[in-house]
Amino acid sequence: MTTRRSLIRAAVGLGVGGALARGVRATGAQAAPAWLARLGEPAARHDDQPLEANNMRLLAAHDLNGYGLMGEGIAIQQLSNGRRIGYFANESGPMGMSVVEVTNPRNPGVLLQVPAENDHTRFNSLSMSGDLLAVARQTADPGQNLAGLAVYDASDPENLRQISFFDTSGPFSRGAHFVWFVDGRYAWLSTGMPDFRPTNQNDDQILVVVDLQDPENPVEASRWWLPGMAAGEPPLTRLSRDSGYRMHNANALPSHPNRAYLGWIDGGYVILDTSDIEHPRLISNLNPYLGGRGNGFAHTLVPHLGRGLLIGSEEAVTDHCTDHPKNIYTIDVTDESNPTLIAAVPLPDPNAYCDRGGRFGSHNVHENHEQPTARELHNVLAGSFFTGGVRMYDFSESAHPKEIAAYVPDKPPNSRTTAIQINDVFVDNNGVFYAGDRLGGGLYILEYTGSVPLA
Repeated sequence: MTTRRSLIRAAVGLGVGGALARGVRATGAQAAPAWLARLGEPAARHDDQPLEANNMRLLAAHDLNGYGLMGEGIAIQQLSNGRRIGYFANESGPMGMSVVEVTNPRNPGVLLQVPAENDHTRFNSLSMSGDLLAVARQTADPGQNLAGLAVYDASDPENLRQISFFDTSGPFSRGAHFVWFVDGRYAWLSTGMPDFRPTNQNDDQILVVVDLQDPENPVEASRWWLPGMAAGEPPLTRLSRDSGYRMHNANALPSHPNRAYLGWIDGGYVILDTSDIEHPRLISNLNPYLGGRGNGFAHTLVPHLGRGLLIGSEEAVTDHCTDHPKNIYTIDVTDESNPTLIAAVPLPDPNAYCDRGGRFGSHNVHENHEQPTARELHNVLAGSFFTGGVRMYDFSESAHPKEIAAYVPDKPPNSRTTAIQINDVFVDNNGVFYAGDRLGGGLYILEYTGSVPLA
């Protein structure tokens, strides 16, 4: 086994909220649930007032010791002694990730921070199963290191041990942008590979499934890409704004091990048959962009198979709404060979957000990890919208989704831009929301107070 060489231990203990911790009550908010009320009031409160607070209120916020450049990786761990630990990836360096005590969500405290190995490597994504933590490594440019997947033993969160590294570096690879790991066996990566040469430089992320049955010796189980991505294959049709035909996210659920649901950026949404894990097979590819709908960048595809539905999100990637609109869709998948768009969630008026600075539009959505610490949501969804903060929608009527809650913080003190940029959101099994600002604001811990059930 190898041990991570440099770990920064923060002098912030349990019960200390840090530089940004002050609760804000939304107008008309309901009383806190009994279990949360028993934890008491925050020891410190957040200094600013939110720009919007509808059926959501702030429990605590933390600037992560000045390293609050939050990525799109959040995992919550429940230890046998009752402690609850959060793992949060960074969008960019110099810090790679933060390990935070969230046993009392009103008073988070940083336990440990892991710096990026160099100035061109970022972590961005992480995922966790049991006490095994999988963390992506992506570089700024192809051909650099470190690029791939780091695997940690997190049984003792204050003393993380890196136990292996799956190397995906290569002349055309920037490494792993995203990892999904929820079943204790397979990690699903969006990554380049040492021997994969794309036709177009924007097409450098394919699906690679890594077998972690022996976590000290990860091995490739399979790979898959859209035909036309690899050098020598017939070229793909390019969108006017070419973000690449490359994979972004995967959802592969333990309850449905024969399927994987993928967001493929300009390639739209993909459903794979994974009954033979070594040979994934395409079932369908819904690409609304080739039909002229939308501006590309399909990000995440979340299955709600009990309802015959998928939720597909896009990502806003430019400032000042120049790629507006970026949507979240309900998708009919009763015939998985022919998925069809049903509706888009109602976005708020962009005129209220575009001039604030930074990005505005959809990005990540809470995913149903089928793990004890993650909430299962099949009628409401929570999404991150950059300047639009955290927003929630009731999609119990799939053709008529409606907004039911929102929380938009003001510009954080340490922000690198002029507005909040909420990058990711995760809902734990207790109904606590964790959201991160990508450009310096750090961690926001929220509570939903509306009347629509969180289900």
